[in-house]
Amino acid sequence: MTLDTLLQRLLAGETIALAKSITAVENDTDQAAELLAGIQPHLGRALVAGFTGPPGVGKSTLVNALVVELRRRQRSVGVVAVDPSSPLTGGAILGDRIRMSEHTRDPGVFVRSLAARGHLGGLSPTAARVIDVMDAAGRDVVVVETVGAGQSEVEIAEIADVRIVVCAPGLGDDVQAIKAGILEIADILVVNKADLPLAERTVSQLQGMLSLRAAALKPLAADVPVLSITATSGRGIAALADAVEARAGLALTEEQRAARALQRVRRLLADATAQRVRQLIREAGGDNVDNLCAQIQRGDLGIDAAAARLLQKLQSGDRT
Repeated sequence: MTLDTLLQRLLAGETIALAKSITAVENDTDQAAELLAGIQPHLGRALVAGFTGPPGVGKSTLVNALVVELRRRQRSVGVVAVDPSSPLTGGAILGDRIRMSEHTRDPGVFVRSLAARGHLGGLSPTAARVIDVMDAAGRDVVVVETVGAGQSEVEIAEIADVRIVVCAPGLGDDVQAIKAGILEIADILVVNKADLPLAERTVSQLQGMLSLRAAALKPLAADVPVLSITATSGRGIAALADAVEARAGLALTEEQRAARALQRVRRLLADATAQRVRQLIREAGGDNVDNLCAQIQRGDLGIDAAAARLLQKLQSGDRT
């Protein structure tokens, strides 16, 4: 399939073209760069809903239930599910795809699992690009599920239009609720497994956290809903879908939209640049790199100064 044909079929929403395009982007093939450039004028139509939270809170089950509700509302859905991968082999158990197997025959749902491959922040190195491909394919909603993330792993905040932070009953004491940095990015807070003990107390803790941080959080922080949901039974899922659509419907000025788009492209550029620099450093050999490392170990040179010297050498074309 030629690039032009692939791009045309992708923009027409063909599932096969979507799958091939994502594979090209994941594998960074020769077609990938031109494909990503070709879809840029067609981006910004999909609603991107990002789900994050600690491991074991039921994000996959919650996402699956939300997809069912979105399909009931006649929304086409793309799911980007990031799974943790082995630090030794790079492989991953794609549990999200297993949990969402009921959608395999629904052309209105496309699920792609990505391995984190050691990338911090809860996402994978190619997640943002895969989201763009699904957006270009005309999916109404792209749901992104991160790896189980900790307090500071909030990368989803930069790529999602609506950020949903999922908690489980008994997240800790009141101090834990106040200090948990991941909660600060939330547009919607969800207490899943609400049929378990301590669910009501956790809801109260989160509401207290919001009131204490109202002055410090972003505008509209006081309006962040705290939803009590049991994903396995479907209780509260319709309310979650309503909240996602309502949050996405908050009016943004053209200036705000442009600023958000620029910030997103800046991040993509920074990530691509960092990846290129890492590759150049890995490929760099010879005594100069070893000498820099030795100077750092002896304390003769700081990390920042060594990095500056190495970048100067790379810029001059000296990779020895």
